Amino acid sequence: MVTLRDRLEWLLRMSLLVFILAAAAFLSAVTAIRFAIRGREVEMPSVVGKSASEAKKDFASKQLDMKIVDRVFSEMPVNEVIRQSPPPGEELKTGQEVHVVLSLGPQTISVPSVMGQSLHAAQIQLLQAGLQLGVVSTCYLPGLNADTVVAQDPPGGDRAAAPRVDLLISQGERPAAYVMPALVGLNEVDVGRILDSAGLHVAQINYAPAAQAARGAVVQQTPAAGTRIETDTAVSIVVAE
Repeated sequence: MVTLRDRLEWLLRMSLLVFILAAAAFLSAVTAIRFAIRGREVEMPSVVGKSASEAKKDFASKQLDMKIVDRVFSEMPVNEVIRQSPPPGEELKTGQEVHVVLSLGPQTISVPSVMGQSLHAAQIQLLQAGLQLGVVSTCYLPGLNADTVVAQDPPGGDRAAAPRVDLLISQGERPAAYVMPALVGLNEVDVGRILDSAGLHVAQINYAPAAQAARGAVVQQTPAAGTRIETDTAVSIVVAE
């Protein structure tokens, strides 16, 4: 006759067996996942000094995607890889994108000086010289006309490392700036007078019901009071009906 104690011992043994089997299955799954992940990792090949087509084949053989991120002048032949990222030997996952910089060959073009020209004229001259317009920055410079080249990199006469020339363009005198006055609570007529005295104007007036405000009083303004504004800033107000 099977006693209660025998049944409990049998249940305990079965529970322990199920636990052991489950733990073994879990460890086996973790190990398989780790092997699968490591199986998708490849070593970054060295492609510096190879042509773009050769480098692409090398990457394709390891299931890596090649992206050309830049082209610069160098002593290496045209379309040879001069830089790569990540570096050779690094472990990558298959399908990952790798970046290369290709050579344009030796620089034989002297960078023209475009100082004092307009941005449009400078761009045309650079294109005629076989160069491209690079980063264009602007700044306010008193005493200089707007849309005038005031600096370039590389300077005129140099040989560029890349086929791009960065320019700094003057925006002329900085426009006069004001602090936006508080208009809420004033009537429409007073608002017009205050803005006129500051060289500003109301670009838009909207009318809306406002139970807590007197008729004709400003209940909302844009920009907000205290905001830094310039003479061409569009001011809008909402007036109580």
